[in-house]
Amino acid sequence: MSQPSPWSQPQSPPQPNAQPRGTAALIPPAPSPATASPVPRRPRTGGAALIWVAGVLVVVLIVLVGYFVRFLGPAASIIGIILAAVPFAAVWFAVRLIDRWEPEPRGLMVFAIAWGAIAAVGIALGVDLVLTVLVGGTGDIVGSIVQAPVVEEVGKGLGVLLIFIAARRSFDGPVDGVVYGALVGAGFAFTENIQYFAISLLEGGAGDVATTFFLRAILSPFAHVMFTSVTGLAIGLAARRGLGAGGAFGYGLVGLVGAIVLHALWNGSAVLSDFFTLYITLQVPLFALFILGIVLLRREEARLTRARLGEYAAAGWFTPQEVDMLATGPGRRAALAWARGLRGDRRPLMRGFIADATALAAARQRALTGRDPQAAAAERELLARAAAARNALFAP
Repeated sequence: MSQPSPWSQPQSPPQPNAQPRGTAALIPPAPSPATASPVPRRPRTGGAALIWVAGVLVVVLIVLVGYFVRFLGPAASIIGIILAAVPFAAVWFAVRLIDRWEPEPRGLMVFAIAWGAIAAVGIALGVDLVLTVLVGGTGDIVGSIVQAPVVEEVGKGLGVLLIFIAARRSFDGPVDGVVYGALVGAGFAFTENIQYFAISLLEGGAGDVATTFFLRAILSPFAHVMFTSVTGLAIGLAARRGLGAGGAFGYGLVGLVGAIVLHALWNGSAVLSDFFTLYITLQVPLFALFILGIVLLRREEARLTRARLGEYAAAGWFTPQEVDMLATGPGRRAALAWARGLRGDRRPLMRGFIADATALAAARQRALTGRDPQAAAAERELLARAAAARNALFAP
């Protein structure tokens, strides 16, 4: 027996004049649901500029592979890759949980990881090489507390800023910034861990590898993720306010300072003090605050989704029940459970309906801030797809 529907179809013709007055972007009048026809889904792209950058990343990747094979050897490098994949998988799972509300385009997520794993690492190694040639290096303490935090966070932050500039339609707010920043940090940590694990194996054998794995994969898999997420959060705030590249750069600088400070504190605790004491008294509380901040950001994103979809409901595109369903976690779960009981299991249709409605709320927000001249076209496409999905869900 199928579950009762958690939402209902519009029963009367919508009234275009019911939409809120004085908004920056007018909502088109809703047609009769019966007139809606399927609309092909167009993937959100990251822009042609990212394709060129991806080509450069391939070249840098070849150089990095040569570097690892030359100085670490194939066997140690392969073992390092296997061990580094463990904390990376944990981070990937956590980021996907954060990103469930409005998933980012898969291509941009891969690019963020690649930037961290290849470009940011290449920048860090390049600066280290230049400093070694010019001044003989900066020393362990200065290198760990000053050079590494500044150079690495700048390199990682550039990737987040590049995504904002090249793919602004897919960068809607703080949660998006945290996701992109976290993935850049995860990519960087993956490559860095390969090096640490391989060197531990070569210099100390299995015992040193176990110790290094415990410190980096068990105690601190989210360290780089948290650092760069601060930069991403700041750029995401600029996106939410509708600022351009200049404004995002300014916000990003503020976030970058926070990322550098956190990174320096982390490295300093390992170099200058009792690492485990500071880990418990400082790093764990900071990470708890980081998690709390993400939870609050997710709630704000849900609130914004409800507000924007409420405007479409006032114009007749959705019912109040649909807004409750689309803008809350329990509502979405109930809708998927209901769709599962329909003939043929229509959960894929419901997932598409939820995704399109969430993207529609984001497009509405971009239209209101005026930062996306293509928001109106995206809105029309998403509205048509949502109407078609509703018809398909209620089809006998």
